[in-house]
Order: sequence, then structure tokens, then C-alpha cells
Amino acid sequence: MKYIKVPAWEWYGWKPERLSFPDGWDVSIQKMKGHDAKALKPKEIKEKIAHPYGTKPLSELAKGKRKCILLFDDMTRPTKTTQMLPAVLDELHEGGLTDDSIVFMMASGAHTGRMLFDFQKKLGEDICAKHLVFNHNPYDSFEDLGKTSWGTPILINKEVMSCDLKVTVSSIMPHFGYGFGGGSKMILPGVSAVESISPNHAIKKGTDPGRVTSNERRLDSEEAASKVGVDFIVHSLLNADSDVCDLVSGDLITAHREGVKRARAHYVTKVVPNADVSIGNTYPMANEGYKSYHIALESVRKGGDLVYLLYTPEGCRVHFYNGRFGTDYGGEGWNPEVYTKKPWRMGRVICVSPSGLMKADEHYYGEGSKWVKKWSDARALMEGIHGSSAKVAVYPTASMQISEKNAGND
Repeated sequence: MKYIKVPAWEWYGWKPERLSFPDGWDVSIQKMKGHDAKALKPKEIKEKIAHPYGTKPLSELAKGKRKCILLFDDMTRPTKTTQMLPAVLDELHEGGLTDDSIVFMMASGAHTGRMLFDFQKKLGEDICAKHLVFNHNPYDSFEDLGKTSWGTPILINKEVMSCDLKVTVSSIMPHFGYGFGGGSKMILPGVSAVESISPNHAIKKGTDPGRVTSNERRLDSEEAASKVGVDFIVHSLLNADSDVCDLVSGDLITAHREGVKRARAHYVTKVVPNADVSIGNTYPMANEGYKSYHIALESVRKGGDLVYLLYTPEGCRVHFYNGRFGTDYGGEGWNPEVYTKKPWRMGRVICVSPSGLMKADEHYYGEGSKWVKKWSDARALMEGIHGSSAKVAVYPTASMQISEKNAGND
């Protein structure tokens, strides 16, 4: 046997998993370009935040402000917010804001709310004890800012709109609906009502992976966020350890575009074509592991095996827009084949999940997919078809990897 390790268990120990393969299998480990990028030191993070794109430094924007809200991404993202917060808070304090005038909110959109231990993982125990930290409720307490050019209602969290300084802290990673994450996505869907999220998510034009400037869902979101008045963004790029290895800050659009430019080069991955077995390790977003689908699908041959590695105790996150909440119904965007749609190019979908299967979540990975708890059981299934010789591609951080083809989209 030959062995490799893949990163795993984000937010639950960050411990790698070991995979074994028959000696006769040709196994290629396809890393993104920034896989081994060096983590930024605190002083480097501070320097990048102090030199923003398209706007004044945050310390200057904070002067004379009454109340600041810091929006941060939720537990479906591996962003280690704690690595950026000290520099952000230093800027706010320098501008004259005190701790009791700085509040936090998880920009979870239509995802479920979270608990103390989640907030402590994202922000640290001290922040949770010292500051007000809120979940976003997508069903109640909004301010109506009208509609976008696409007709999307702009219904924004009341607490967000009560603050005269609005700052977002997150990461930029590939996203098949918005091209790349971050930017305006922290507002719509991040802190918007379901009545806003649903029509925005329903926009399909230009939503191919990697597309931004021609992506109408992204543009609709940016129009809404501009009306909200986001003052400053802090967005990181992540390496294979999910550490901050690059960072952009500043204006909602200008800084995000700069971040996207860097992200295209950072997350880009060479795809192995016509693989007998294409393995998408769903780290670092295993609770939305279907995000590994695009790059794994580009690699697998017709009739081959597409494998998801799902190392999380959470199963799939709860999504009030496209989640399943009954035998034959769900949120407004639910359908039985929401992501892994038939007819499949591959012959089988195999899911390795040590925590097991929640039957109601199966549709995210394909009805009829084969679920096992141990890698050895998945390997046995594959050996039964491919024997002692197989061409295998492993994408070790597949949820944030993007192919050369899609990285070139705009």
C-alpha cells in the first residue's frame, strides 16, 4: 500500500486523515497553487489593514462614529477570524471607538444560528465575554431600503442598520454562485431577510464558477450592499492550514476586486483529466462539502468514481432557502437534485463520512450515492471495479480549489 495525508476536521481539531491506496494505482495529489503559502505574521496583517484599497484607513473612518458593527462569516467557512481581529480592533480603538461601542454579528444569511462554542472558535473567548455578539435572524427585524435594479427587496438586519460604521471580516474563496465569496455577500445574503435572499439566489445569469463582473447574482448583491453603506472590508486568502496567508482591505468593491484577482492565482489548480477515481476532500468546508463537486467532476472520466471525503461531525449545514424540511418539500430553493444532478458523468458517487449519513442530506451529494464510514471500505468498493490499476486524482482542499478553466472566468 501507498499512503497520503489530507487536511481534515476544520473547527474540530484540525487533524489530518491518512488514505491508503494499492501500490499499482497511479495517485496524483493536485494541490492549489497557494497550498503551502506562508501564514502572515500579526505585524504583516496589521500592515495590510493599515493600507487599504479605495478608501481611507479604518482608524480614520472610525473617528466621530457612534457604534461599529463587525460582520464575520459563519461556521461553513474556515476563516480564522481571530488572526485578523487584533489589528482590526486596534484600528477602531485608534479612531476613538471603545469596546462597548463595537458589536459583532455572524453574517450567516439563511444558514442556521450558532452557539457560544462556535462564536468562541471564530472570535475567541475574550471577544465573546467583552462584546455583544449576535446571530443573524433571517425572519425578523429588518430595515427596508427599497429594491435593487433586479427587483430584489433590500431588507437588512435592523442591528446592522443601527450602526454608523459597518465593517466586514471574512475570507475570499471560490464560490459557484457568486464567483468568489466575500465582499457584498456579507450583506446579501449575509445579513438580509429570506425575502431578499430567495430572489437573489434565484438569479442564474453569469453564475458559473469564477465569474464576478458578469455575474448578475453578484452584481445584485453589490447594489444592495452599496445601499447599506459598507464602510470597510477585511478579507483574507487562506492556505491549506486555513491560515491567513494574504489579505486585502478597504472599499467594498475595489478591495474585493483586488482580492479576487489574487484569489484566481492563489486557489487555481491543475486538473487531471479522465481519472478513474476523482477524490474531493471537502475540507475546509465539509459541512458544505458539495462545494467540492465542480473540480472533482472536471477530473473524473465517464463511468468513473467521484469520491467525497466528509470529515465533520455536523453533516450538512441547515439552509432555510434550499434545505429539505419534509419528505417532498423544503425551502423555496429546494429540489431533489440541487447540486449533484443526474444524469451523472461518473458511474458512482461514494461518500466517506465517519460521522455517518443523515438521510435528509443525501440529495446534496446525489440520490443513490454510496455512503461508508471508513476509507478502507471506500477503497474496497473502488478496488472491486478498478482492480490493481487505476488513475487517481486527489484534490486535498477541494472546497476551495478552482480549475484553471474556471479561474480564467470573469
